[in-house]
Amino acid sequence: MHILLPRWLIAIEPRGVLLDHALVIDAERIVDLLPAADALARYPEATLTRLPDHALLPGLINLHAHSAMTLLRGYADDLPLMTWLNQHIWPAEGKHVSDEFVFDGTLLAIAEMIAGGTTCANDMYFHHAAVTRAALSSDFRIMVGCSILEFPNAYAANADGYIRRALECMDEFRGENLVGFTLAPHAPYTVSDETFRRVITLADELQIGIHCHIHETQDEIATSLKEFGVRPLARLSGLGLLGSHLIAAHMVHTTDEELALLARQGVHVAHNPASNLKLASGFARIADQLAAGINVGIGTDGAASNNKLDMFAELRLAALLAKGASGNPEALPAWQALEMATLNGARALGWDDRIGSLRPGKQADVIAVDLSAVGTQPCYDPLSHLVYAADRSQVSHVWIAGRNVYADHRHLSLNLAETQARARRWHSRILSV
Repeated sequence: MHILLPRWLIAIEPRGVLLDHALVIDAERIVDLLPAADALARYPEATLTRLPDHALLPGLINLHAHSAMTLLRGYADDLPLMTWLNQHIWPAEGKHVSDEFVFDGTLLAIAEMIAGGTTCANDMYFHHAAVTRAALSSDFRIMVGCSILEFPNAYAANADGYIRRALECMDEFRGENLVGFTLAPHAPYTVSDETFRRVITLADELQIGIHCHIHETQDEIATSLKEFGVRPLARLSGLGLLGSHLIAAHMVHTTDEELALLARQGVHVAHNPASNLKLASGFARIADQLAAGINVGIGTDGAASNNKLDMFAELRLAALLAKGASGNPEALPAWQALEMATLNGARALGWDDRIGSLRPGKQADVIAVDLSAVGTQPCYDPLSHLVYAADRSQVSHVWIAGRNVYADHRHLSLNLAETQARARRWHSRILSV
């Protein structure tokens, strides 16, 4: 039994801030949330962790990531999406991506995310087993998105090959507590109607989700209108892709009718504000999406297009952009931004019964943020500070499924020096080609 005693406890459910409360963890789960004095009396033998200047809250959920692409961080910058992909990223991946590359890159991403308070990521990449092994080796929670495209690379020759390897990986790691799987058709411009239909059928049979880039750029929409005579979302709707099983990454360019369709079908959206800005993809209508009743979470995208996996930076940017784009300073208040990065993300993954808030019975994915730093003083409202003032470097402790994986700014579940050494070796290899 372990009692966490923070200054502020932010459970997300219910909304608000609790003072002088304790969170009680037993093994993987939260077993109690109650006033600190009552916790000490009820559980006298429990181990105590006192966090006198800290806010305690659920771990952040990165709803859209390409974790292994940390090894291509800064490789090609300041370019539009299709130029970036076609002339730089895809050729580099063709030369270098392997099981080893993906394991090492994912491990580097996990080290960065844990240190920044992220306890779960919704990933999308190749070499799915390597992604899974990296997460399990560092006690990190992950939804492994099994990428599917039509064109070949070193991992698979065609869509059938990608799907076959996805199914093999799911069989290999079935039953792992910290791991789930989605089928991840890359985007409407890289996946055929036939493949989308097969993905929909398989996802339904396996009772798993689908993760796809949709309406990221105006070019994507123009291409779809030229080739199919309709916008991508209309094409995907006609194929039967839309539903509560779908996480649509980006959804930057949307009409009112499309927002109503997304809401009606229960589609979840992964908002990636920094990547959208850096690639000049545009400004997603987040305030309108939320007003329409769409469940919206927050993601970083990959480190090659962001260039960091910093959910605290994304929180702030999401809230500010929503206000600026809508002209409404009340759009996306701090509490709602935190919900997007926690409970909304869990809901999109179908894991809101186990993570996303600090409720008894849920898995203990918990972070502590030290608000004693000069940049977060004085503190009138910890909710406000977590979104508008705090930095990821102020994350001091992280627990995932009740295991302390980060304490006093030190990794406990992975070897940081070795992880960084592996990244340096890849840097040398990529530069030498």
